Amino acid sequence: MAEITILTVNAGSSSIRLAVFVKNGNGISKLADRKYTIEGEPSSVLELFIQEHNVKDIHIIAHRIVHGGTRFTGSCFINNAVEAEIDKLSSLAPLHNPHALKWIRTCSKMFGDAVPQAAVFDTSFYADLPEVAAFYALPKDLCRQYGIRRYGFHGIAHIAMLKRWKKLKPDLKDGGNVISLQLGAGCSVTAVRHGRAVDTSMGFSTLEGLVMATRSGDIDPEIIFHLEHSAGISLAEIQKMLNHSSGLLGISGISSDMRVLLQDSCPDARFAVELFCCRARKYIGAYMSVLGGADAFLFGGGIGENSPHVREKILNGMEWMGVILDMSSNSATIGEEACISAENSNTAVWVIPVDEASVIAEEAVSVLEKKQLFYGGCNAKYSF
Repeated sequence: MAEITILTVNAGSSSIRLAVFVKNGNGISKLADRKYTIEGEPSSVLELFIQEHNVKDIHIIAHRIVHGGTRFTGSCFINNAVEAEIDKLSSLAPLHNPHALKWIRTCSKMFGDAVPQAAVFDTSFYADLPEVAAFYALPKDLCRQYGIRRYGFHGIAHIAMLKRWKKLKPDLKDGGNVISLQLGAGCSVTAVRHGRAVDTSMGFSTLEGLVMATRSGDIDPEIIFHLEHSAGISLAEIQKMLNHSSGLLGISGISSDMRVLLQDSCPDARFAVELFCCRARKYIGAYMSVLGGADAFLFGGGIGENSPHVREKILNGMEWMGVILDMSSNSATIGEEACISAENSNTAVWVIPVDEASVIAEEAVSVLEKKQLFYGGCNAKYSF
């Protein structure tokens, strides 16, 4: 394949990250990468990025799509059928899929049919979760009818960490056993055995699992009915509370920003941090059991990459299982790749900055090379 230029689009609820890559005989290299706060129309932001970085002759545009449901098990070209499916799944990812669709349609208007677009799904990494990890203990007919299962999210971020780990440790078969933690505004942890995800903390939605910036993570479902019946709070209000005013913000009553809480000495701020770390530690313990031990813990995301204090508190007390942190290396590692475990630690602990854009670009090239289309309810390869 001749040299190609790839534009990647990672649309969040309030921000957008755009990047441009070139693929040639030397592989794929990043030319530019920038995050914008969304103010105004997407077309204005896209035009600004193209002008600032002198982007020319784009050959394919690849979009990160948070929710692909059960029908998208891999990346594919975007056509009307794909748009319709992504739109249908917006009810399960209301903060993300609609924004991704807006960017897909903006790119269609700006570039037309001359530039193909590809969809790269966060959920596809978890498409083949073992059934015991994928299903809830609910009536199975109800689950089948309404698509209730554990989909998993942040797949692209976890893949990015895993790909880098494999390069660091080529002697381990498919990376061995890995527990990766994506800790940011949204948080998730994934257990990976030889390259395959076998369990993950997020489930039917992005609400399950770890304590997050404004999301509650795991709760007893009976709390929802108690609040509705006893407090008179509507289901819509409860849903909004669980997603937007819980987590670090709800516990502390101060901020959803871990940086702010770490600088605040008040008891509520300290407790919010403690609960955040305790939940992550519980999941690590559970996934050590699932995997039968781990070759590595990988920390990524804004908190995972930049907060030595949080990493230390999460791993505190794990010496009994042979996980030993190098305190000096941990304290010195902020926003960069490094091993932060001691030499005598049974499990390696690494901080690996998450590069979702590179994974999205690689997937775009794969879609081009394989001519990956969406047809008949599944991903299929066809010759043009």
